[in-house]
Amino acid sequence: MTTGPGTTSVKPRKSKAGWNLLGLFVFLTAGFPVYWMLNTAFKPAKDAIDPDPSLLPTGFTLANFRRALNIADFWGPVGRSLIVSLTVVVIGVVVGMLAALAISRFAFRGRKVVIVGILAVQMVPLVAMIIPVFLLLNDLGQYDRLSGLVITYLTFILPFTVWTLRGFIVNIPKELEEAAMVDGCSRTTAFLRVVFPLLAPGLVATSVYGFIQAWNEYLYALMLLSQKNQTATVWLGNFTTKHGTEYAPMMAGSTLMAVPIVVLFLLVQRKMAAGLTAGAVKG
Repeated sequence: MTTGPGTTSVKPRKSKAGWNLLGLFVFLTAGFPVYWMLNTAFKPAKDAIDPDPSLLPTGFTLANFRRALNIADFWGPVGRSLIVSLTVVVIGVVVGMLAALAISRFAFRGRKVVIVGILAVQMVPLVAMIIPVFLLLNDLGQYDRLSGLVITYLTFILPFTVWTLRGFIVNIPKELEEAAMVDGCSRTTAFLRVVFPLLAPGLVATSVYGFIQAWNEYLYALMLLSQKNQTATVWLGNFTTKHGTEYAPMMAGSTLMAVPIVVLFLLVQRKMAAGLTAGAVKG
């Protein structure tokens, strides 16, 4: 049975409605924890431990944020987290870009072994490396130092950075570099003027991922740093004491910790979207 020129098919409408419902379900599932964090952060502390909580806000107060800032040193852990995260991003992007360029553009002995090794490293659970990392950093004199934490974070952020940037570089035609070199550019100049601008969205996307990973990491920061050098994620543990957990101030602290990530994403959202889709089409 065919449809007339003035009618529309019912099946595409049902399919579109189904996908819309699925998207709405995913949005609600992913967004509800964030909503509940904000709701708890701004509600009175007594309402946060109510055995029959309300889904809607029951009050508004900033006392939880004042408590979060006063319970322990806040700016120290946040500053250390920023130092570690930014250092990891800068080193990871620079080294990862050079490694990805070498793997993508140059043929050398053991190239396939390097690629397989990068994939294999990402398959190792981070928990399995705690004891070897601890012993190694202790022998190197890097235990309880931010530099030791930076080295540790690079071990699992660099493989992802290299693999991701390799995908972006491979999708940039070599002919663009060759044309620039024919016009008189050296290989370095051709890379800086031709490849690097096209690679910028991928660098932004990879940098955001690396920053989020380093900023939110908890286990290694807890095991490798003492309380005086604790990072922001470990700082949240101050809200759990022998008398119980202060949920409202903890959610306020979590909200404060989420601010740098949100600000970073808002600043680079256009480049981020371009970087996530840049490798979708060859050439």
